[in-house]
Amino acid sequence: MTATDDALTILRTRSLSGVLEREIEKAILNGEIPPGKRVNENLLATRFGTSRGPVREALRALEGLGLVELIPNRGVFIRQPAIEEAIEIYDVRSVLFGLAGRLLAERVSEAEIAQLKDYLAQMEEAARSRDFERYYPLNLAFHEFIIDACGNATLAAQYRGLVKKLHLFRARSLVQGGGLEVSNSEHREMVEAITARDAGRAQVAHFEHVTRAKTRLLAACRKADVEAQPPQLTN
Repeated sequence: MTATDDALTILRTRSLSGVLEREIEKAILNGEIPPGKRVNENLLATRFGTSRGPVREALRALEGLGLVELIPNRGVFIRQPAIEEAIEIYDVRSVLFGLAGRLLAERVSEAEIAQLKDYLAQMEEAARSRDFERYYPLNLAFHEFIIDACGNATLAAQYRGLVKKLHLFRARSLVQGGGLEVSNSEHREMVEAITARDAGRAQVAHFEHVTRAKTRLLAACRKADVEAQPPQLTN
């Protein structure tokens, strides 16, 4: 095998693992593979018609996103963070994201405003059609763009260290009770505040967006708890 063949093999493997990562992530976020469940690599390999190697690569990437965790001598499991931990993270995230909104409003360029409006338009279209699979990655990219564009590398590093633990909770809050449309109305206020270069308004809009997301999450968890209760006998 030549060096070129080796390079092509690596490229194909990486491309395949990337596809598998997206498909497994979709299954996790849709609840097909529930929190706490052990991931069966053999079943996934059979399902996607591949070997276990690319599946392992995909799972390592998902571990970096905080969606799965590797437990030595036991295997890979879908993360099941406690709701108390999520609430604490949301509280800290709201402060950091509020500051990011303020900083961005103070320094935003016309090109960055155009990009934010483009994200907003794409999310509005996805929300109208209730297309969660399209909306969710756009939502993540929108928030990442704000964090990157705010110009504070320390803030960005701290923020990312928190949110990688929240993917399951963020997805859960969005699919409950019209969360896509409600969340995007908050995005619109954030973009309008940044466009106006109103730092105070932007900070409040970004802070409240995260605190409202926390409220939606708690409502989703309460609903799930009620639905999980056994039916009560009545006379």
